[in-house]
Amino acid sequence: SKMATLNQASISSLPSNIVKSSYDRTKLKAGIVHFGVGAFHRSHQALYLDQAIEKSGTTEWGLIGVGLLPFDLPMRDAMKAQDSLYTVNEMSPDGKTTTRLIQAMTEYIYAPDDWEGLIKRLTDPSIKIVSLTITEGGYLMNNRGEFMASHPSVVKDLSAPELPQSAFGIIIEALNRRRKAGVNAFTVMSCDNLRHNGDQAKKACLAFAAARDPEIAKWIEANVSFPNGMVDRITPAMDPELRDRLNKQSGVADRAPVIAEDFIQWVLEDNFKYGRPPFELSGVTITDNVTPYEEAKIRLLNASHQMISYPAFLSGLRRVDIACQDPLFQGYLRDFLNKDSGPYLQSIPGMDLDVYKETLLKRFANSAIGDQLARLCLDGGSKIPGFLLPTIKANLKEHGTCRRIAYLLACYNHYIHVKKDDNGADFELREPNAMALLEPIIASNDPMTLIKETQLVGDAASYSQFVKDYLTCYEHVKKDGARKTLENLDQILNA
Repeated sequence: SKMATLNQASISSLPSNIVKSSYDRTKLKAGIVHFGVGAFHRSHQALYLDQAIEKSGTTEWGLIGVGLLPFDLPMRDAMKAQDSLYTVNEMSPDGKTTTRLIQAMTEYIYAPDDWEGLIKRLTDPSIKIVSLTITEGGYLMNNRGEFMASHPSVVKDLSAPELPQSAFGIIIEALNRRRKAGVNAFTVMSCDNLRHNGDQAKKACLAFAAARDPEIAKWIEANVSFPNGMVDRITPAMDPELRDRLNKQSGVADRAPVIAEDFIQWVLEDNFKYGRPPFELSGVTITDNVTPYEEAKIRLLNASHQMISYPAFLSGLRRVDIACQDPLFQGYLRDFLNKDSGPYLQSIPGMDLDVYKETLLKRFANSAIGDQLARLCLDGGSKIPGFLLPTIKANLKEHGTCRRIAYLLACYNHYIHVKKDDNGADFELREPNAMALLEPIIASNDPMTLIKETQLVGDAASYSQFVKDYLTCYEHVKKDGARKTLENLDQILNA
């Protein structure tokens, strides 16, 4: 059977298995410009927007996608050929696939073709939101949370501020032209997966603007809102083989399909000075305060990733889904969620924590996603304090110890010292952010060095039972391996 081509003319004749909205996208007027049209944006914000347009009938919130980098050339060509249409393939843990057509993006602009043309589009008064997925590094913050004004891209833009080429340089030039023309500003909506992402975007914008002209910075401070948001959807990378497999399954010849898990979540601060799409109609949680949701995600999802990483990797496993289908590791994570982390979190509107925890275990075990344990092991020196420290502190304060965390830290100490898993397979230690912190720990043969490092584990060393549990776990992990230690954890620590 011949595959259906994908473009505006073919929408009505696509195979019947494709889930699609019924609105007329030719009537959409652009209201949002998005920088960084990767797989995550297309599986998440664009999908929520597509459903909000369908449910409300609004025509004001069409999406213009923007690519800033040479890396975006294939996307430009695909979107040009497909009239900015694409499919999202949602994989549920039970193996079912749902293919959705996303119609909200009306245009794709590849900025290097015409920088000035892009800035002109951004001065159009009907553009009321500029949204971003530019990755954590795109906010140009150093590890002390300060804006890096000496970054080459900033220096380059400040030397020719009217023709900038970085996301924030372009936003500031567009806002300045709007200011001078007496046109309203727009809202800057960060959709990157970092804590307080709106605050970070604001910090970067204001620092960049101040370096150019304090007057512009003052106007931005007064006129631009930067809503915070928490985003979540695992969206694996695409490759040609996977693309062909998905297209064969859907019957649509999509040059740029997306694959994602079937879970999706967006919590968004209601802080839009110039209006926004009715996102609540598509299931977005609209709130005045995103922080408790971020805390819950970090202390449940990210912390669970940290808890499973080194133990499963040392045991010889390489994929998250395989580890989480293993009754030993599944039980260990469930106990962590229900006994160690969950009790210290408050339930919040629109997020039932018991349901969230059970769903997490299913998501992690989703074979269609096949996340890599090596990715979770990366950067432990900054992830352990970032994701686990609040839970470590809460448990030590209440119980004086926490067996599963003692075991995890023992595995981590072993991992950074031996650089071999329990089957003797070598691996490379990758600690891009915290190597300075870890060097004295790696250089030391005393397992106490890790537990005394307050930047990593707080004052854990002052809790004698926890120290004893950690040292016992460490001896066993060294002697018997991570898996056997976990199998016998209670007997070992009760001895």
